[in-house]
Amino acid sequence: MNRPPLPRGTAYAVLAALAAVVIIVSTAIFIGVGGQDGQAVTSRHESHPSAEPAASGEWVGSWATAPAFGEANPAKGVAGMSVRNVVRTSIGGTGARIQLSNLYGNRPLAVTHASLALAATPGSPAAAPGSMQRLTFAGQPTVTVPAGGSLLSDPVRMAVPAAADLLVTTYTPVSSGPVTYHPHARQFSFIARGDHTEEPLGTAYTTKTPYWRYLTAVDVWTQEAHGAVVALGDSITDGVTSTAGANRRWTDYLAARLRTENGAPRYGVLNEGISGNRILLSNSAAPMPNNPSGLSRFDRDVLGRTGARVVVVALGINDILRSPQVQDPQQIVGGLRSMVQRAHARGLRVVGSTLMPFGGHKGAVERQESTRQSVNEIIRAGGVFDAVVDFDRTLRDPAAPERLLPAYDSGDHLHPSDAGYEAMARAIDLESLKGQAAAAL
Repeated sequence: MNRPPLPRGTAYAVLAALAAVVIIVSTAIFIGVGGQDGQAVTSRHESHPSAEPAASGEWVGSWATAPAFGEANPAKGVAGMSVRNVVRTSIGGTGARIQLSNLYGNRPLAVTHASLALAATPGSPAAAPGSMQRLTFAGQPTVTVPAGGSLLSDPVRMAVPAAADLLVTTYTPVSSGPVTYHPHARQFSFIARGDHTEEPLGTAYTTKTPYWRYLTAVDVWTQEAHGAVVALGDSITDGVTSTAGANRRWTDYLAARLRTENGAPRYGVLNEGISGNRILLSNSAAPMPNNPSGLSRFDRDVLGRTGARVVVVALGINDILRSPQVQDPQQIVGGLRSMVQRAHARGLRVVGSTLMPFGGHKGAVERQESTRQSVNEIIRAGGVFDAVVDFDRTLRDPAAPERLLPAYDSGDHLHPSDAGYEAMARAIDLESLKGQAAAAL
């Protein structure tokens, strides 16, 4: 007998409950540490003795974000508070570990308590029953992240579903200076006063926040996925005009395609977009530049991501639009080629996008459109990327090619609507994500 589908919330609750059962009954043991002698791991490529479980598999990034700014306003500080970040997985696994960053802190960051859980329902601060796990670092519940550094937690045995919300909670008793955060999460997280790190009901988390703080990655132990796609971009990749809390960035739509389409490579999808990001220039700030350029952050945000196999680069619009502006197309393309060379040196394949229309956007002028068209001509001609996705052709209005198609325009004539983001993901030829990096371009 045919039965009607479960409502979205009910189906998610069932998924969460099943995952919790797996956590409870699992007898597999993870062995290993996130660092040595209680010290923070500051490089993803440092060794982690016996970090893998007994079962076969590999670590692959399921979620990531770029540390973009230092939140310096004391009124927005999080000392003496629990921060419960809500993040969406792209792939699932049987274990997990997290990365914390103190990139913009000017003092050591003391994390005295941290936890990981599956959300009871999407976007909720409540944990699915039985899923709350205490996180440790080199076997200890407390760790200190040096100013400018990052670390990996110890792995925990946990059934992590794909396309599920995880709760990653940290408690920091004292300030470390500017808080390392990602401001355009398009996802609501939560804050509670005091240490409520392992509170499962989430009732203390009365403050909503649109930021991700300290957390920069979640890796999973998986037998299903065989690598990750890293999306390096600006506010368009960040998804700043997508519906908040709905996971409608183009990277979310791509992750869904990779999970469901026949013949698709089974990759995690890691979103490394930063609003306002440029290829060539960083925002000036001391001692660490906010919003570092694509070139300066490439090693950290792309090459440093767990299981990275292919990069989708969607950068260049802000080099043209933002002051100081770049009007020489060869400078922009030269920066893109430099990224490709660095990716190839590590065996990563690079898919690059054309620059999308911005006609009608506030402040845009004719000479900027000329630069955009020239950059696109060079990209389409080949010799820059291993493969090209033509986001310009996908989203432009055929009747006014310098503008976005109205149905794909969020209204500011620069950023796509949810429908536009979905069209971007569908424009990517999944076959282009496969294969090896070209030996030379």
